[in-house]
Amino acid sequence: MPRMLIRKNPSDFKTLPLYVEATPEGLSYQSVGMPLNFTQTLQKRRPVKVADTERFSLELANLGVSVRLTLNWQGRDYWVLVRQRRQDRGDVVLKLISGYVPAHEVNLPLHTAIQEIAEECLLETPEGWLSGRFNDTWLPAPYSAALHYREALPFRLTPLSGAARPVRCGAQPLLERPRAYVHLPTASLQLIYDLRLEVPKEAKSLSLFHVDERLEGDQLVARLDRQRPDLYLIPLTEGQPCAELYTLSKDRLQPASTRGVRLAESFAPQDGWVVHDERIRWKDWVKQQGLNPPTPESRLKRLTGKARQIFRKVVKS
Repeated sequence: MPRMLIRKNPSDFKTLPLYVEATPEGLSYQSVGMPLNFTQTLQKRRPVKVADTERFSLELANLGVSVRLTLNWQGRDYWVLVRQRRQDRGDVVLKLISGYVPAHEVNLPLHTAIQEIAEECLLETPEGWLSGRFNDTWLPAPYSAALHYREALPFRLTPLSGAARPVRCGAQPLLERPRAYVHLPTASLQLIYDLRLEVPKEAKSLSLFHVDERLEGDQLVARLDRQRPDLYLIPLTEGQPCAELYTLSKDRLQPASTRGVRLAESFAPQDGWVVHDERIRWKDWVKQQGLNPPTPESRLKRLTGKARQIFRKVVKS
């Protein structure tokens, strides 16, 4: 039975529509109009068009933020993806950790990005759940009423190199230089921060879980489901992704099937400042990246202990 961690009133959330100006040299945005609740925001997320993908001005429904999170664990790097059923689009995708930017943080979306990591990416050890720090700032512990956090052994968040073209809120450049794109099907501006999460070496028997809020009746409810961890890892080799997908449970990487998997639009091709697609199939993304699907032997090398023995028996049978 999934464990309820927290309840929220969705009417408490407010965001702001945006006016965006893009040129080949950079992109700037500013809020316009009155704050909108979640329902009003969804009503404004209608498809838009631009004649020139490098130079345009238009009003958008909202600002969204994502994190391309690189997890460093046991000397290896992995991209972190989470599974989400998108009710507004009627699909299920693997996506980056992401969320809507509230009205009071439109000029500081990095703060929203860090909070999304704390809410969506949970790291468990037998002694409790890991707290986190971004540079010298503690991440919030959003489920402290339901879960025991280990403050003595925090994971570390640090920024990686930013995007080449600047993004500004008004005249102010954004910290850590996120990548930006306008998603035409949803009339939204999306920012992607490149961050690194380093797991402390002392954290043993590590398991990863994704927690997301879902609308249940008139409440937003976050639940922890141990039967569906819903957090996935793509291993990196020399900074480049491999065509492999795993979950992590008690220090063991478990291969995950990629059959029928679709990735969110942040993995689709970007044309200038815009992304046209709603999603991209895993196999199309692998082809687009020029990756080779893994062989059974390459997967076997990543398994440990009993998992490797069981895998060999299955292959032999």
